[in-house]
Amino acid sequence: MAMMGFIRNFRPLEILGEEQVELIARGTLQVLEETGLRIEHERALKLLQSNGCSVDYDKMMVRIRPGLVGECLSKCPSSYLVRARDPKHNLFFGGNVTYFKNSAGMRTIDLDTWEPRVPTRKENEDAVRVLDSLENLHVLGPYTPYFGFEGVPPAMAIPESCAAKMRDSAKVQMEGCSDESELFQIQMAQAVGAEIIHVISSSPPLTWSRAAIDALFRTVEAGFPIHDVAGQVFGGTAPVTLAGALVTSNACIMVPIVLAQIIRPGTRVLAAVFDFPLNMRSGSPAFGAIGSSLHLAAFHQMWRRYGLPTHSCTCGYVSSKHVDFQAGYEKAIQATVAGMSGANLIGLHGAVSAELTFHPVQAIMDDDVAGMVGRFLRGTLVNEETLALDVIHRVGPIPGHYMGEEHTRKWWMSEDFIPKVADRLGYPEWLATGKRTALEYARERMERILESHQPKPLTSGQEAEIKRILEEARKYYKKQGKL
Repeated sequence: MAMMGFIRNFRPLEILGEEQVELIARGTLQVLEETGLRIEHERALKLLQSNGCSVDYDKMMVRIRPGLVGECLSKCPSSYLVRARDPKHNLFFGGNVTYFKNSAGMRTIDLDTWEPRVPTRKENEDAVRVLDSLENLHVLGPYTPYFGFEGVPPAMAIPESCAAKMRDSAKVQMEGCSDESELFQIQMAQAVGAEIIHVISSSPPLTWSRAAIDALFRTVEAGFPIHDVAGQVFGGTAPVTLAGALVTSNACIMVPIVLAQIIRPGTRVLAAVFDFPLNMRSGSPAFGAIGSSLHLAAFHQMWRRYGLPTHSCTCGYVSSKHVDFQAGYEKAIQATVAGMSGANLIGLHGAVSAELTFHPVQAIMDDDVAGMVGRFLRGTLVNEETLALDVIHRVGPIPGHYMGEEHTRKWWMSEDFIPKVADRLGYPEWLATGKRTALEYARERMERILESHQPKPLTSGQEAEIKRILEEARKYYKKQGKL
């Protein structure tokens, strides 16, 4: 493991041939120039028109010239620093470094009945503290951990969530934007000396709403990085074919890149994919489907061509309704493919079922998955010492063994990954100690974390400023009739 994150020490997985990459790249430019996109924002349309794009103001349609796309991509940094509240948690995105962030859910879930319910404020705070404690979790994601909690009106859900994360975690923060919530999140980040990576989301197919572009302008003008994501469903809001969906996803993502680089050249961009196949039997997204993994691998390969850091948002979201075998394989396969194909950020920890439920116990179990993926990315170190020829010669055949060797004592922990809540007991010991499962171990670990983990607190001045900003948000939404 690196000081922060995981270093991938082998070439990333590539599932597209050079000709396929070229076809998708050309198709993306063709959609931008010929089909065009709907952008429901007059200022953005004027900005694009002044840069040589064709604009129809009545239909809010814009056709973006390929040359402008190339110019703006060239201005995006291929790697960059993002500041956390505590500098020791600063992250450097790009290259062959992979970080992990949590997924989220609308509700918490009862681990005995598996019924969802609205979480309390304390449950929200406890879940943030658990996330802050996990060593393989580097970024706290948007809507974290819940989309709201008891006593908080919908308009205040994101500002209150952001404040909770600021108070109980000093890690890098990512946040969504709704009802102009970015107005208050930017202030909170500035108050504590941190940055927020704001999620700028399209409305597929091929549409950008006024609210999303407003958030883009405000984030860029504040000098913060943007998280640029399409969020499609194959066969619903995108073509059912993976190649076609990749074209429309890429085309959508190009719009904020072009606007951001026109407004502020050098704006930091994290290109993200939150695309799923459509479950044709139910009409809902097929969370955890292998099609998502194929799409992830192709997406990362394409965006290496474009030179931007990437984020796999989909890995933490599954179709299972329990913390069970299905959830495990759906998460682990997606996260492994994402890491192998070069993702710089992988969303994984905490979601139980789709975006509907979250539980910190699931996040604790997912942290073991992240550690295993990270160990795989580190690869195999081959040098004179790891070849161990002298040790092999000394031990020889039976009755020799390696357990007493200094070489074993030195290397065993770094060569393997030791999960914290997996059942690794021998069968007799497992029977003798109560037949406990990984879920039980994770529940126990959560109790220990909540008893002992103390996040770095805000200063009294920072806390006062967060309270002031929240009160400003309440007045703002009350004036709009949303409270």
